Amino acid sequence: MTPATYQPSMLDLTDAGPSLARLPGGLRRQQLTRGAWVDHLPGWVRGSDQVLDTLLHEVPWRAERRTMYETEVDVPRLLCWYDGDRQLPHPVLTAARAALTRHYAAELGEPFVTAGMCLYRSGRDSVAWHGDTIGRSAHSDTMVAIVSFGSPRSLLLRPRGGGASLRFPLGHGDLIVMGGSCQRTWEHTIPKTARPVGPRVSVQFRPVGVA
Repeated sequence: MTPATYQPSMLDLTDAGPSLARLPGGLRRQQLTRGAWVDHLPGWVRGSDQVLDTLLHEVPWRAERRTMYETEVDVPRLLCWYDGDRQLPHPVLTAARAALTRHYAAELGEPFVTAGMCLYRSGRDSVAWHGDTIGRSAHSDTMVAIVSFGSPRSLLLRPRGGGASLRFPLGHGDLIVMGGSCQRTWEHTIPKTARPVGPRVSVQFRPVGVA
């Protein structure tokens, strides 16, 4: 697939290359209802432009079609999946996965292993309201850690079954972690936007058996 174009930011360029800020002391947790919570850390990955360039041009993005209401439609984003045996496309992503595993070891009790990736090419790309409830997350607490690269987009969360939504603006290099019962009791979405926005790549780290 031909990747979308992105204009690098002069503020994000670093001579030392991409690096990670500290997780302890930086993450801010927001407790939700029914045992769910969200951690948020803006600007966790520094030097993100280099990572984004790799993701846009070296990841083998694929388009998918799915059946909805007896009609086959295009999935409004490009996708790629990395299991635990597949090398991630940039070393800082490998370092990020290891750092998340160390930081959440006591709560999660197992490592982050897989990396799902989504490319939102423009404001027309999106993901509908959903929870990651394929596999163990359908009945057990778990975590999904998302690192965002590229143009800012908002991630919205709402209680499953309806209710007021919370908005988390995700910018270049930002981290958000959904934990506890969040995948079962809450839903999240990246809505479409009419604003002129460039591409965004979402990298989602999960334990084995969570999708």
